[in-house]
Amino acid sequence: MNIGFTIGKFAPLHKGHEELIKKGLKDNDEFYILINNTDVTKVPLEARAKWLKEIFPKAHIILGKNPPKQYGMDEKSVKLQTDYLKSVFKDIPVTRFYSGEEYGRFVARDLNVEFVKMKKEIPISATIIRKNIDENKKYLENNIYYDLKKRLG
Repeated sequence: MNIGFTIGKFAPLHKGHEELIKKGLKDNDEFYILINNTDVTKVPLEARAKWLKEIFPKAHIILGKNPPKQYGMDEKSVKLQTDYLKSVFKDIPVTRFYSGEEYGRFVARDLNVEFVKMKKEIPISATIIRKNIDENKKYLENNIYYDLKKRLG
């Protein structure tokens, strides 16, 4: 049985995230999405989780309410992050980790799972979208775009 997972803030959930999740759902018997709390957006964790549940009802959504604040590719940051992931997935026998980011190789190594590195077919990031939601509307589902506009003005 293959059980895949991915992690993110999904702030906002965009077409690049969607492609990664679609592949994860297609490739695995079960697929988990860990959505982490963050201060990079005013959109609450629960609202971002709702977007995921609406688009991907077959995925298992896990709310990461207290993820580590420290990020980076240095050993200390990687250990903090992977220890956190080990605690979240301790009772879920995951076999694959999906990411378009290089840190995924550390996650896969430390959790002893296969790393599925996604090519970034869609040239966008949530950071870029947050800088100009209207200009990057084409990378968002309509309901997410309108929810962002309502919440962020």
